[in-house]
Amino acid sequence: MSLALDMMGGFLWTAAAFVVALSVIVTVHEYGHYIVGRLCGIKAEVFSLGFGPRLVSRRDRHGTVWQVAAIPLGGYVRFLGDADAASAGSVRVEPARARQSLTEAPLWARFATVAAGPVFNFALSILVFAGMAIWQGLPVDEVRVGRLHPTPPGVEMQLQPGDRVLALDGRPVTSWHDLGAAAAELPARPVHDWTVLREGAEITVPGPDLMPPLVIGIAPRSPAAAAGLKPGDVILAIDGEPVSRFDELRAHVAEAEGRPVLLRVWREGEGEADYTLSAREQDLPTDDGYTRRWLIGVTGGGTYFEPATRPAGAAEALGIGAARTWDIIASSVSGLWAMITGQIGSCNLGGAISIAETTGQAASAGGGNFIWWIAVLSAAIGFLNLLPVPVLDGGHLMFYLYEAVAGRRPSDRVMDILSALGLAAVLSLMVLGLTNDLFCP
Repeated sequence: MSLALDMMGGFLWTAAAFVVALSVIVTVHEYGHYIVGRLCGIKAEVFSLGFGPRLVSRRDRHGTVWQVAAIPLGGYVRFLGDADAASAGSVRVEPARARQSLTEAPLWARFATVAAGPVFNFALSILVFAGMAIWQGLPVDEVRVGRLHPTPPGVEMQLQPGDRVLALDGRPVTSWHDLGAAAAELPARPVHDWTVLREGAEITVPGPDLMPPLVIGIAPRSPAAAAGLKPGDVILAIDGEPVSRFDELRAHVAEAEGRPVLLRVWREGEGEADYTLSAREQDLPTDDGYTRRWLIGVTGGGTYFEPATRPAGAAEALGIGAARTWDIIASSVSGLWAMITGQIGSCNLGGAISIAETTGQAASAGGGNFIWWIAVLSAAIGFLNLLPVPVLDGGHLMFYLYEAVAGRRPSDRVMDILSALGLAAVLSLMVLGLTNDLFCP
């Protein structure tokens, strides 16, 4: 009974997190369509969060019905003249109101209205990433110690927040690059000599290795996530062999080639525990394309202390937000093209189940992780909506570009055929994603 209740609680948590994240992203997307359409003189008849039967609604002073529907898996704006929620067809509008309809508005107004949905998704991602940069701060240029992480027994930590690092085991350090290079040259051992500037005095104190087997991230739907590993865990040994650096863990997992491995893990407040898990082969992007590697889903590369930070300016933060959003779009394009050309398998395409599970795990990891994941999803959904597939925003924009070049709209018959093909393509991708969620390892 207890196990069943835990499973039900986990399912409800995942479902609730998924609905919240999707609702935020859909609301921003559809509001982009709505507000730009209204500014362009196009009347919105219905703004709906969700599909199906109406639960609550109200009509505003512009005549738009704002509603929440029973099926919280999307939403839509229905403009004057739209035959359906996807704006895939049209109905006759009296001549006096034709300019207010989406179908009869000028080409520029239609283009701006349709493009606004994905653009608002990208704007949400940029603002969230920028806000996180302002909230977290940016590392200072000099090598200065910030917040300390808990360390397992046997790791001596006498560094203090505010220390400025001058040398590591006698090797001078003037930048983070220097520190990394010095650490790479040194053998792995629990304790090193750290020369620091503290309160105006230069002193040497014992401190940990710079590249410990510290877990700083867990990939959703990974063996590590399934086993219960968490960020902050320290890998002490693998298959009985002590681990001093994260690279040793990576090498051992690669050598195991999917065979079960036993991890001895230390966790703050809980002590040591054993975890058994098996790596999975995954496609990873490289400079030359993609490569397959055995992974358990843990991210390392962290240290036992955070760099000291400085406040980020608004312009600097927006630049960081834009860069991160572009990285998501670029990786989406690269991954999609790699699947189309056969460089990677179709199992890399996840469906609603994997997205929901990832969303639930992000919410469980804390509010910051959940908000970050919403920003990632928003950028990805904005990109997918721009694909030139009829019934998606990109399909409408494709028709508008044809109209701008040819000087006329595609015929109704052509529009109907392409819309049907586009709907079939979208449904096929959804089925493929769901199939991958259920049957891919």
